[in-house]
Amino acid sequence: MEESITIEKLVSVIEPIMSMEEIIKIKEAYFYVKEKYQKETELAKDFIEHSLSVAYILTDLHVDSTTICAALLHEILSKTETSKEELQEKFGSAVIEIVDSLSKINHLELPDDSETSAIYLRKVLVGLAKDVRVIFIKLADRLHVLRNASCLSIQEQKQKANETMSVLVPIASRLGINSIKSELENLSLYYLKPEVYQDILTRLNASEEELKDVLEDMQDSISNILMENGIHFYIKSRVKSVHSIYNKLNNGKKWNNIYDILALRIIVDKVSDCYTTIGLIHAKYRPMPGRFKDYIAMPKENMYQSLHTGVFGIDGNCFEIQIRTWEMDEIAEKGIASHWSYKEKGTKKVQSMMEQKLEIFRNLIEANEEENDTDFASTITNDFLNDFIYVFTPKGDVVELPKGSTPIDFAYRIHTAVGDKVVGALVNDTIVPLNYELQDQDIVKINTKETSTPSKEWLQFVKTSQAKNKIKSYFNKQDREHYILKGKEILESTLRKKKLSFETVLSNENIKKVCKDLKLDDLNEIYFAIGTLRYTPLYIINLTMEDKKNVQDALIEKVSRSSNVELKPQKSEIIVAGSNDILVSLAKCCHPVRGDAIKGYVTKGEGVSVHLENCPNIKDKTERIIDVSWNAEKEGNYYTTLFISVLLGKNYLLDIIACSTTKNIYIDSIKTKEDINSLNYEITIKVKNKEELDAFISTLEQKEFIKKVRRI
Repeated sequence: MEESITIEKLVSVIEPIMSMEEIIKIKEAYFYVKEKYQKETELAKDFIEHSLSVAYILTDLHVDSTTICAALLHEILSKTETSKEELQEKFGSAVIEIVDSLSKINHLELPDDSETSAIYLRKVLVGLAKDVRVIFIKLADRLHVLRNASCLSIQEQKQKANETMSVLVPIASRLGINSIKSELENLSLYYLKPEVYQDILTRLNASEEELKDVLEDMQDSISNILMENGIHFYIKSRVKSVHSIYNKLNNGKKWNNIYDILALRIIVDKVSDCYTTIGLIHAKYRPMPGRFKDYIAMPKENMYQSLHTGVFGIDGNCFEIQIRTWEMDEIAEKGIASHWSYKEKGTKKVQSMMEQKLEIFRNLIEANEEENDTDFASTITNDFLNDFIYVFTPKGDVVELPKGSTPIDFAYRIHTAVGDKVVGALVNDTIVPLNYELQDQDIVKINTKETSTPSKEWLQFVKTSQAKNKIKSYFNKQDREHYILKGKEILESTLRKKKLSFETVLSNENIKKVCKDLKLDDLNEIYFAIGTLRYTPLYIINLTMEDKKNVQDALIEKVSRSSNVELKPQKSEIIVAGSNDILVSLAKCCHPVRGDAIKGYVTKGEGVSVHLENCPNIKDKTERIIDVSWNAEKEGNYYTTLFISVLLGKNYLLDIIACSTTKNIYIDSIKTKEDINSLNYEITIKVKNKEELDAFISTLEQKEFIKKVRRI
């Protein structure tokens, strides 16, 4: 059982962030509910303690006074004879709407363990939550129930835990409230699989002192590095949660192969400090391959931002390290709640803003056909955290949009069907271009036409992620249908030429076989793969006949036969001699860039792989080598890796990064390797051509601290 919460303790936490008027209202709610419970129920003490605890949990999310009042009152309609009219008269409409929604939600239960039921209940729950603060209170309510679930029967414990994992944890994840989500997961595992939970806990406890010492040593080492480089920081260490370890074990990992049980979180002042910090750590400790994740540049769907890396630290132990700013840490722990500002401006505008945010959020979290996960991710990131303008429909409805939005953004905010059919816009009764930048207080009217469709040009100027994703979604669907049709035509044409029966080659049995072999879903996926030149029709036909042996020869023969044929303009960045409809990919072993001398190698059913002319992987091969060249009409960006050896005695990583900045070279990743005589870096960079690459290498070679630079 957790520590009892008193009204005095609750007030002591909220006192620094709330006005005296708000605190008086919260106290009034507490004494009101206390009086009601004591008068009408025998379990008054338990209900009062529960209400206080729920409110106290919510203080960590820095919610407003309305939420705290509603939390104290959240069960009063179901546990006492209090009427909604009485409650509204005493505490206002905002509080009663939240409490009324919670009263309805608390009657819902998961009927069975099926995923369908869980999805349905999630949607109903969110649909009933007219205000996202309802969800906050529901999550806090369930957290307190699970903290004290030992007094429930085993069946009730499992029912609550299963419902939590199926319904509430996904919602908490979408909201990004990690502080509550993590504890809900751990407690649910404790009740659903107590033996597994205890086993993991026992293993962790067995090495608790050792793990604690290792963490402290690593923490001290990194602290010294950051202090020496003048970076202001806060660092904390932890052992991975039981549920997190269970997930890894459940996904097939062995205990000895879980490398991130030890974790450190570093919080710094600026985004630039995040990247500097990770560079300094990698310079000291060898990074683990494939463990670096940049969630700052590419945030998760719930707004989470951080740099993640894994390093081989003190005594060879593996550490997971997260680096983020204070604001990122706030979002990581409290998610969308950290941006729920109720009293910044103190005007009716705030009311409109909040209503608009809540409506957008409800539409997103329902995850219906109108919104997918990409929409959710982009819209939350761009449309909740930017500066806003407030524009009006001709009927006077307020629409909140990020600053810089256009009439197209406005149209898609109204409805997808409106956005797809836009033909013009009037702002304040004046015709404006569709890329017009809307201003605060504008009145916007959208003109539509039933036969109109979106334009790809809109992507160049729309502001909101919602609009961008809707436009992209429209064209992705169009393109996919085009490639499916194209693939079907190519395959049917090949079958006619080979005088093969379509029904025989693509019987249900053969379709299943091809889908299994190529990990595709259905016949349309096969058509799509052919239409996008991922697989040749001959390869698909041979798969159905279990004969792959001559696919490469057929491709070479095709190239030879058509070497003198006049071809259509090339769409690919690589020209394959004699053909312009062959799948081409750049080899990952040697990473050729535009301007390199190259050769093509015919692969098994995957088209042509393009290698450096002197690549060791094709050096001794004589068969299946074909001529390829760079297409002068096409440009692109190319990744390649450099091995850089520097003098010992100083970390020159920042100097190398400075060189890349002056040459406008993008660094994708950095690996640090140290030997007896030198410090070495493997740096993957992005360049436009060999000329740009050679210029960067030349600049590096002129530096006194550089011993050697070569391409890998």
